[in-house]
Amino acid sequence: MAFIKLIVFGLIGLTIIYLSLSLYSASLRRERLEKTYDADPVPGQTREAYVATGMAAYRSSLRPKLLVLVYVVPVAVCSVIIYVINTN
Repeated sequence: MAFIKLIVFGLIGLTIIYLSLSLYSASLRRERLEKTYDADPVPGQTREAYVATGMAAYRSSLRPKLLVLVYVVPVAVCSVIIYVINTN
């Protein structure tokens, strides 16, 4: 039963970390897009449209997909540690 609690609370903690990193990464990207537009405005396109287009490209890029490693790496490391400890 304690192992189940560890898994549940661990996943809750990883979810909080994932959401925080996801929001932070998106806000950094949005800020960079706004600064880029302010430095060199695109004729015929509003700032909001430019940022929306850039954020759509960001969401389909590799970086948000890599954030899933927040779940994969700790689980893999814990699994390897448990395996190594129990096989010796």
